[in-house]
Amino acid sequence: MKVTKLRPFIPSGKDYILAQNFFEDLGFEKIYSDDGLSIFRMDEQEFFLQNFHNQEFQDNYMLELVVEDLDGWWTHLQSVTLQNKYPIRVKEPIMYPWGKREINLIDPSGVCWHISEAKK
Repeated sequence: MKVTKLRPFIPSGKDYILAQNFFEDLGFEKIYSDDGLSIFRMDEQEFFLQNFHNQEFQDNYMLELVVEDLDGWWTHLQSVTLQNKYPIRVKEPIMYPWGKREINLIDPSGVCWHISEAKK
């Protein structure tokens, strides 16, 4: 048995258009969109943005995005000035006791993205 891809469904929160704009500004390419679902891609990674709002679910949903250059992502996050455009929270890169260096980003819907650096 072989797995070739895992594509999570991410809730958009109350404002589906705002969420789409956020992920495009983050650097993801929107490859499909309709009133209920969008597909975003960066390199070989994809996810579905679902026009769905359930605050309790969103506040407890987390995922990990593993990147090659965490410092480059941190610079990118600051340069896009996402904190001024979107209701998000971002915590600078730190090393966690479990051995991963991460940026924690809470997106506009409340989903927590653990952006971590790939082991070299």
